[in-house]
Parts: sequence; structure tokens; C-alpha cells
Amino acid sequence: MKKQATVFSRIAVVALISAGLCLGVSAQTAAKKEEKKTEQPSKSPATAALSDKDKAFMKEAAKGGMMEVDMGKVAQQKGKSADVKKIGGTMVADHSKANAELMAIAKKKGVDLSKEKAKMKHLNDANFDKDYIDAMVKDHEEDLSAFQAEAKNGSDADVKAFASKTSAVIKKHLDMVKAAQAKMK
Repeated sequence: MKKQATVFSRIAVVALISAGLCLGVSAQTAAKKEEKKTEQPSKSPATAALSDKDKAFMKEAAKGGMMEVDMGKVAQQKGKSADVKKIGGTMVADHSKANAELMAIAKKKGVDLSKEKAKMKHLNDANFDKDYIDAMVKDHEEDLSAFQAEAKNGSDADVKAFASKTSAVIKKHLDMVKAAQAKMK
């Protein structure tokens, strides 16, 4: 009889310990659920990490890229020389590709670039080729400077990588439009 009482008491102790553990786990789970309910929604880590300077760069790059595509299409239509038509086609192709990359980065970072609009330059039809090439030289000089600065000083790795990669394309464009400009003088 004494053995049976000892076995029952051991079973009772194990049962109590098990019940205590179950209650402890349930209490922890309930506490965690309550914590989640009271947490304040925060910005996504990607958006929070993106500096205002990086966001401003992305917005200006989007506007500039769209403008390059739009003006390139006009150059393909209104250009009188084969060089201008070819340059227009290159601008459309390269800047469309860069714009798509930038939009993908913006989406990943939670930056809305859909509201950005291209700033079209009005060019004189009579001097279209010269005006277009002059505008492309000026724009690409400014863009190259901005992209190189972002590649060097930006705070977000993805945006810096985009700026660095795109700087090389902008440099090729600048060389191309300067060569076309030299032919026109």
C-alpha cells in the first residue's frame, strides 16, 4: 500500500508540474499576443532607412529620366539628321531601362514616384537638332554630377549602386551628344 501511495504521489507531482508548464506557456503566448496588439505600426525598415536626400535624388532622377525618354521620342520624330534620330532612340532605350530599375528600387523602398512628372523642354522646330543636342549636353552634364554625388555620398546601398551604374550610362550619353554637338559647329 505504501508503494502505491508513493507511485500516486509521484504521478500527482508530475501532473502538477506538467499543468504548471502548460499554464506558463499559455500565459507567455497570451502576453506576446497582447504586446503585438499594443505595438504601434511603424514605417517599413526600408522606408525608415532612406534619407530625405536619397528620396529627393530618386524623385529628380525619375523626372529627368522620363524627360529624356519623352524628348528622345520627339527627337526621333522631329530630328532632321540621322545623328539626332539615333541619339533620340538611344535616349529612349537607355533611359526607359534605367527608369524601370529606379521604379523597382523605389517600390522596394516604399517611395512613390508615380506622381513625378517629366519637365519637357520646348525646342524651336527650325533649330530643333541644335537645340536638342545643346539641351542634352547641358542635362547630361548636370545629371552626371548629381548621379556621381549620389553614388559617392548616398546613404542607401541600393540607391548608391543604381546611381553608380547609371553614371556610366550618362557618361556615354554625354560623350555621344558632345561629339554630335562638335559636328554641328
